[in-house]
Amino acid sequence: MGKVAVAFAAAAVLVSCSVAAVMVGRRIKSRAKWRAVVEILKELEEACDTPVGRLRQVVDAMAVEMHAGLASEGGSKLKMLLTFVHHLPNGTEKGTYYALHLGGTYFRILRVHLGGERSYLDVQDVERHPIPSHLMDSTSEVLFNFLAFSMERFIEKEGKESNSQGVKRELAFTFSFPVKHSSISSGVLIKWTKGFEISEMVGKDVAECLQGAMNRRGLDIHVAALVNDTVGALSLGYYHDPDTIVAVVFGTGSNACYLERTDAIIKSQGLLTTSGSMVVNMEWGNFWSSHLPRTSYDIDLDAESSNPNDMGFEKMIAGLYLGDIVRRVIRHMSQVSDIFGPTSSMLSEPYVLRTNSVSAMHEDDTPELQQVARILKDLGVSDVPLKVRKLVVKICDVVTRRAGRLAAAGIAGILKKIGRDGSGGITSGRSRSEMRMQKRTVVAVEGGLYMNYTMFREYMEEALVEILGEEVSQYVVVKAMEDGSSIGSALLVASLQS
Repeated sequence: MGKVAVAFAAAAVLVSCSVAAVMVGRRIKSRAKWRAVVEILKELEEACDTPVGRLRQVVDAMAVEMHAGLASEGGSKLKMLLTFVHHLPNGTEKGTYYALHLGGTYFRILRVHLGGERSYLDVQDVERHPIPSHLMDSTSEVLFNFLAFSMERFIEKEGKESNSQGVKRELAFTFSFPVKHSSISSGVLIKWTKGFEISEMVGKDVAECLQGAMNRRGLDIHVAALVNDTVGALSLGYYHDPDTIVAVVFGTGSNACYLERTDAIIKSQGLLTTSGSMVVNMEWGNFWSSHLPRTSYDIDLDAESSNPNDMGFEKMIAGLYLGDIVRRVIRHMSQVSDIFGPTSSMLSEPYVLRTNSVSAMHEDDTPELQQVARILKDLGVSDVPLKVRKLVVKICDVVTRRAGRLAAAGIAGILKKIGRDGSGGITSGRSRSEMRMQKRTVVAVEGGLYMNYTMFREYMEEALVEILGEEVSQYVVVKAMEDGSSIGSALLVASLQS
């Protein structure tokens, strides 16, 4: 072989070695970047871990805080608000009644007709509309004028035969925000949640504001009850099954209520009801305990929210926040690795990833996870490989599993407080024989997160069995209440008339 040929051969070998070295270097870097995101996922899993022992600590803390909130005003993070609802609908109600429900994402209007039997409940003309975003930080007058106008349009569609001339319509106003009641039909707003920020409304009587707006439009409507959405769900649950004594809403926000003995409401000594009990609105979104598994993503979300250091429990379990926690994890991964491609500016936009999108990705059963790919593309993240899409599904799973299991711990905390968890509970005046007897307990559950996100629902129900144990959990029935808060509020107004 000539010298020139030898030189060319040597050069070719050198080039091949250089190319191989570059390829190996890229693989090493790629593996290092993948290890970095896997480590982030591992840290997330550890921080969100909810073994049953930890859940039972949350259960105990919830029960203790409930007791403290009933003992004195300001004695607990849980407000434990009186609702002045001490009689729930029993199926004997008759007539036509209306409900207007202002929630966190939608408002609803409906009419129900009752025939005096549980089997005769006719829900008519349900309307559901998104809340225009500009109303959430407008003024109380603008908000309530809009609601009155919407009610007027609803009535116009009824026709002349649906209501006799001159008969006043009885309306329940279902209001999904914290209110300090002075009666079943009046109460002042304590604070806004779920993204509403109409500051001048705080301290005003909510029912009075709506009644004023109805009067200004000349509507012959009487706002007969101001009802929290959880209380509405409880009312519908009780109407169908008198063993219903707890109701929980998992939607944009989250809250719970339950039926409490009046002698256990120590902060209102001398409170008398003919039934010996009253529905208590817990406002459990503000619950907090050191046993809650908080991550750096939760801390950052809270700090950047409109209500920092507030509603800590809700920010871990409610629909408004789960999507944003997932977004923050993905953004963190995209900042330490290029597995998502160039970092998308959309990943820095708060709440750009909605929880219904998290549900769609989590429950994507297509072979190539096309739903995940589509939603990531909407976030400015395109053409990611299948293993990255699987990673995103895992993030959704970790965040949702924690939410569902913590939700179960909250429910078990209520059951413990009222002695329905098999332990006797934090109660007074119960005999040993009463504590040993396990009663059937129905928990009414409503809200888009619970109704539409299968994995959240399954994780919650699975954890409730784990916490209570097989023997006790067979006495606890979880029942879904479709539009329960709205329908139940109308039923509550009907019960006031009978």
